[in-house]
Amino acid sequence: MKEVVIGLDIGTTSVKAVVFDLNGNVVTEFEDFVHTYYPNPTYVEQKPLDIERSTRKVLREAFVNTTDCNVLAVGLSCAMHSLICVDANGNPLTDMLIWSDGRSSEIADEMDENVKKEIYKKTGTPIHPMSPLLKLMWMKKYDFQQYHEATYFMSMKEYLLYTWCKKRWIDYSMASATGLMNIHKLDWDEDALQLAGVERKQISEIVSPTAILPDVEEEIKRDLQWPLGTKLVIGAADGQLANLGDGAIKPGEVAISVGTSGAIRQLINGQHVNDNGETFSYAFTDTTSIVGGPTNNGGIVLQWLKDMVEFEGTHEQFLEGADTVSVGADGLFFVPYVNGERAPVWNQQARGNFYGLSIIHTRKYLVRAVLEGIVFNLYQIGQSLEEIAGPPTSISVNGGLSKSALWVQIVADVFGKEIQLSGTHHGAAWGASWTALVAMDKVESFEQIKQHIPIEKVVQPNLTNHEQYARIFVKYQHIAKDIEKFF
Repeated sequence: MKEVVIGLDIGTTSVKAVVFDLNGNVVTEFEDFVHTYYPNPTYVEQKPLDIERSTRKVLREAFVNTTDCNVLAVGLSCAMHSLICVDANGNPLTDMLIWSDGRSSEIADEMDENVKKEIYKKTGTPIHPMSPLLKLMWMKKYDFQQYHEATYFMSMKEYLLYTWCKKRWIDYSMASATGLMNIHKLDWDEDALQLAGVERKQISEIVSPTAILPDVEEEIKRDLQWPLGTKLVIGAADGQLANLGDGAIKPGEVAISVGTSGAIRQLINGQHVNDNGETFSYAFTDTTSIVGGPTNNGGIVLQWLKDMVEFEGTHEQFLEGADTVSVGADGLFFVPYVNGERAPVWNQQARGNFYGLSIIHTRKYLVRAVLEGIVFNLYQIGQSLEEIAGPPTSISVNGGLSKSALWVQIVADVFGKEIQLSGTHHGAAWGASWTALVAMDKVESFEQIKQHIPIEKVVQPNLTNHEQYARIFVKYQHIAKDIEKFF
C-alpha cells in the first residue's frame, strides 16, 4: 500500500489539505476558501467556527480519496498573528482578528520607543498591529468585554487543536509570532505578558514542531473518517514551513513567497535580531529560527491596479505587454505601500506612490512599474536580512506571483541570482508534511527534505539587467525614504 502524508495548511485565503507521496509529489489536494469580514475600515476578522468546518471538509475529502493509501500523518501549517478570545469550554467569544487587522495602530504609535526596542530584542517580533501583543494591548486599553470574559487567548491552530484534541499546545513558531514569547528562553516573556494584561494560565504550553498530539476526539474521527493509526503532528507556522518545503534550510538559502502579501525569509542557527528592528526573528526548533520580513503588498497590488484602471480581462491578459517595456519602466517608479506596510517601514499608515509619470506611460508601463516595485521592496527587506544572515547563496520563489514568468525574471534580475521554482507550489503544506515525517522517525532530519523537492524550473538572471536595476534601486530607495514624511 502506498504511503502518503497530508499537509493541512490553514491560511487567511483558504484551507488546503494536500496529499503528498514521500518524495514531495502531490497525489491530490482539496481546498475551501475562507471569507474575511471588515466590520470597520481598520478591523479585519474571520470566523473560527467557519474555518474549523472548512478544515474538517478538506481533510475529510482527503481521507475519503486516499482509502487505497496508508496515511501516515497529518502535519499542520497555519498563518501567523491570529487572535481569538475563548471561554472555558473552548467556545470562541470573538471572531478571529487576523494579521491585517489594524485596530491597534494607535497602540503602536503611542508606545515608548525604549519599550518597543526592549520588547523587540526579547521577542523578535516588531511592534506592529499585526502582533497579538498589540491586539491584546488594544483590548486592555478599551476595556473590551470579551477580553475580560476570556478564559484563554488562542490562535486559529490552538483553537483547532483544543476543539479536536482537548489540548492547549502551541509550537515555537506560532508562539514567537504572538510577540509574547522570549525567543532566547523559548518561554513566555513576563514583560510582554504584563503589557498585554495576560496570565500564563490563559495561554498555551509551548512545544516542539514535532510534537505528536494525543488521540483525536472520537466524534471528530467519525466525522472525518480518520484512518486507523494516522497521527496528528502540530507542525509550525506557514513561514517556517514554506522555507522548509522549498528546501531553503541552510545558511544563505533564501525563500521568497508572494501571494496576496509576501515575505522574504531565511533559516538560521540560534535566535538573532537586527538593531534597527526591520526584520522579524521567529523560532522554529529549539536551535533554529527564521529571520526575514513580511510585506503587505504582493499580488494585492496588481489586483488594486487592475480594479483601479477598470480592466475587465483576465489576470494574464492584464500582464500582457509588460514584458515589452524596458527595464525601469522608462523612468516610472512605484513604491508599493498601498495596503500600509510591515517590513521595512513597519507603518500601517504608509501609502503607495507612482513617481515619474509622463505622457508616454500607458497601462503596460504601470504594470511593469508595479511588478518592479514589489520586487524592489523585497530586495530592500533582503538587505536588512543580510545584516543578520549574510548574502544569499540561492533563492527559491513560491506563491501566486511565481506563476508569472515576467515577475520571476524580474526577481532574478534585481537580486542577480538564479531562482528555483518548486514543482508543487505548496511549500508550507510539504513542509508541514515533512515535519510530521520527522516526528514519526520516518525520515532522519529536516535537512533531508532537500532530496525530496521536485524542482519545476531554474531561472537565470540577466546580468546586464541586474546592473541596470542596481542603479535604479538607488533611486527607488531615495524616493521611498522621501515619502516617509507624508505618513
